[in-house]
Amino acid sequence: MQDLPTRGGGRGVRNAATTRERTGAPRSAPAPPNRVAARLEQLDWEAIEQSLGERGFAKTDSPILTPRECAELIALYEDDTRFRSRVDMGRFRFGLGEYKYFADPLPPLVRQLREGAYARLTPVANGWMDALGEPRRFPPTLRGFLSACHSTGQTRPTPLLLRYETGGFNCLHQDLYGEVTFPLQLTCVLSRRGRDYTGGDFLLVEQRPRQQSRGESIALEQGEMILFTTRDRPVRGARGFFRAAMRHGVSRLLTGTRYSLGVIFHDAR
Repeated sequence: MQDLPTRGGGRGVRNAATTRERTGAPRSAPAPPNRVAARLEQLDWEAIEQSLGERGFAKTDSPILTPRECAELIALYEDDTRFRSRVDMGRFRFGLGEYKYFADPLPPLVRQLREGAYARLTPVANGWMDALGEPRRFPPTLRGFLSACHSTGQTRPTPLLLRYETGGFNCLHQDLYGEVTFPLQLTCVLSRRGRDYTGGDFLLVEQRPRQQSRGESIALEQGEMILFTTRDRPVRGARGFFRAAMRHGVSRLLTGTRYSLGVIFHDAR
């Protein structure tokens, strides 16, 4: 995803009452800052690590966010004071749709998800560095990692909300924002597949040296989380591990409106 500070172009956003009506959730205060962390702890992280190693992605077998929490995040899209920038994807040929980057401080729900998932993914990321013969090691806490980002001038938060209308899509891309990157990231779909929208599957394409690319199309239910490779990952070959580059996107929406939350762990320059 490109981090562009422009606020020009694009279509108007739906009002909050309409958003709540579409998601079937009432107005409510942000979730207490402990619920998502508890759900993260209950996930099968051994299975997640295995799937990430074998396929470059892992999907939770149950929602990590509740319908109420999804509706709360969607409702934030109305409030421009919560975001630092907005990007019209069509204007820059990234696809068709728009996205907004959260400003600091992040909403409690987003902050908790980012911190909790980072802590669980750091052993995976460091294992990947070992396999690739990289000297880099990631600190155990997100705060420590963001300090490394900030020391290189990467100070702008990267978690974002994305919105697609009928016909919208996201071209294959990688979310790289500077010298410091974390090799994994995550997405949660906030809208209800089959009710709020149809189409709009999550796409992953892996490029392997001297082989044809391999693609995956993944349908996500409301609140489900998918974790996936940011740029490349180690794949075992006949002569040890090699790098397999991955890009991600979203297929064309056939009907409706689709909101999603993207959580990237490194900040942007």
